[in-house]
Amino acid sequence: MSGPDLATRLRNWFRPTPAPAFVPDPADPPERREKERRGAAPGTKVLIIDDSATIVALLRRMLRQNELETLEAGDAESGIELARAERPDLIFLDIVLPGMNGFAALRNLRREPVTRDIPVIMISGNEQATEQFYAHRIGADDFMKKPFSRSEVFARIERLLDIDRIPRRIPASAPETA
Repeated sequence: MSGPDLATRLRNWFRPTPAPAFVPDPADPPERREKERRGAAPGTKVLIIDDSATIVALLRRMLRQNELETLEAGDAESGIELARAERPDLIFLDIVLPGMNGFAALRNLRREPVTRDIPVIMISGNEQATEQFYAHRIGADDFMKKPFSRSEVFARIERLLDIDRIPRRIPASAPETA
């Protein structure tokens, strides 16, 4: 019998074959990290109203890593005052806060001419549909459940602010078109 012996044939049989070289298909969408971000420009002011130091620190870190400016308040009352004084481009507002809750704070923000057109993302650890419905009904632009990911935070920001920091929402003061 000619050819390789049994041991050589077995070694060749079980030898792993090299994987083919990966060649990306030009028709495939770009990787998430390669996609151009369209959202908020560096220097965009974001107000975080939350009584959880952990959530505030997490959002602060995410936003500042992307060159966004953060303002922070631990309760609704000081958050509303900060919004009046600083006029942020976007607000993250927790629902469960000490004293005034997030729903009452949102109603206050929507009544004031200086803050009524600022996009607001309500955040809560409770994902009940009634809470989301109520938040949207009284004027929230979006609702985000805790815990949240970095990609979720920036997807929501991109949906609400363009590169010129102009809200992508119909201002309450604008006339409606039929």
